[in-house]
Amino acid sequence: MTQLWSTVADWLARRHALAGRSVGFVPTMGVLHRGHASLVERCRRENEITVVSIFVNPSQFNDPGDLERYPRTLESDLALLDRLGVDEVIVPTAPELYPNGYRFRVEPDAGSQVMEGAYRPGFLQGMLTVVLKLLGVVRAERAYFGEKDYQQLKAVTEMVEEFFIPTKIVPCPTVREESGLAASSRNVLLSPDGREKAAWLYRALTTAQGPAEAWAILDAQGFKTEYVEERWGRRFAAAYLEGVRLIDNVPAGEIRRP
Repeated sequence: MTQLWSTVADWLARRHALAGRSVGFVPTMGVLHRGHASLVERCRRENEITVVSIFVNPSQFNDPGDLERYPRTLESDLALLDRLGVDEVIVPTAPELYPNGYRFRVEPDAGSQVMEGAYRPGFLQGMLTVVLKLLGVVRAERAYFGEKDYQQLKAVTEMVEEFFIPTKIVPCPTVREESGLAASSRNVLLSPDGREKAAWLYRALTTAQGPAEAWAILDAQGFKTEYVEERWGRRFAAAYLEGVRLIDNVPAGEIRRP
């Protein structure tokens, strides 16, 4: 049965009792979906103990309204994690993780201030700071991150290497619906029609000849596009649909060029 921990002190006592067993970690902000389930399933295959955190991190939201709108489904999330066989779930409050406020933080390098770094001021800083805290608290051998948030995955991997953190960051492929829409907690905010139209984000990324054409495809479908860029051997996009901000990316090998 899954055990639930809401304070850092109680969890650390439990972590001490797990010494000698391999621990894997999946950090989340809740509203769990098939993508999260795939991370958990891989974590369970590769570790003796699977730990999941659920924490909506206020420091990575540059828009207070976006933080307020972010869905919270703790009861159903915990039920899913129990069905998946998760051993330990950490659900800290903000004062638990930031007992002295947002006093110390991880500052990403200037080269990171593109795409999400440029359009969401403070996001990378807040995300890296809380991930560093969580990795320090959980003390796992491995932590699992999805490639849908590729820029986040890249930044976390570089931070772990830079600070000699012993946790190995394990990248996991994006999970998609049949339409191609990437699994995302924000999808629940879309109407049924919006969810169907949202699949155009993946289609534009995989079929356009270049970023400009992908942007034009999204505009034609009613998206409000923030960026379409090619970096690190991948094509990225962020766009609003029905007021919901969606992001996606694909490796160059998935782009169907004639």
